[in-house]
Amino acid sequence: MKILNKKIASKKSSAAWIQRQAVDPYVARAHKDGYRARAAYKLIEINEKFKFLKNGQVIVDLGAAPGSWSQYLMREFPRSKIFAMDLLEIKPIPGVEFYQGDFTTDNALEWLVRKLNLPEDEMKNGTVDVVLSDMAPNTVGHKKTDHLRQMVLLEYAFDFAKRALKKGGTFVAKSFTGGTTGDLLKQIKENFESVHHIKPPASRKDSVEMFIVALGYKGI
Repeated sequence: MKILNKKIASKKSSAAWIQRQAVDPYVARAHKDGYRARAAYKLIEINEKFKFLKNGQVIVDLGAAPGSWSQYLMREFPRSKIFAMDLLEIKPIPGVEFYQGDFTTDNALEWLVRKLNLPEDEMKNGTVDVVLSDMAPNTVGHKKTDHLRQMVLLEYAFDFAKRALKKGGTFVAKSFTGGTTGDLLKQIKENFESVHHIKPPASRKDSVEMFIVALGYKGI
């Protein structure tokens, strides 16, 4: 692929990213299948291994933009209720309810309660079957700093999952190589029947990302 934009081409990181996109089979596959991003296949591969997604579930997709995970969920599990959340706006996906804003606020939980037509205190017991998070921070290239930023997002997602999940629910979230901090991992293990780490094939080999799959939420 020839890079025509001279400003982009002059930046080694930008040029490398574009060249990598051009030869990435998952990028081509996403284009062919109509997904907004290659990230869809990460969720597909994780579910193929752990089989936690089913029709008729209530699923929250955190950090949903540009929407490829929600696209997959709606295509394969059309009877499920999909709620996508992100600070960024995403193009509408038929059947998916979208909340633009900070999912850590009470407003986000109140929005979810309203969408599910439940009394406000119902969320104390959890109404969600699956909480997904593909959130990642804006990296700065400093390994330790990037890892800490990712752990903050993971902790926010975990706190949200504890508030929203019903007993027996599933929590899937992006982490970085090196895993969670000992204390956070301990908390996750205390709250779920089983916890697994996976780097799906769709994750690039040079990427430090991995995913935590926590199954069987014990409830509060």
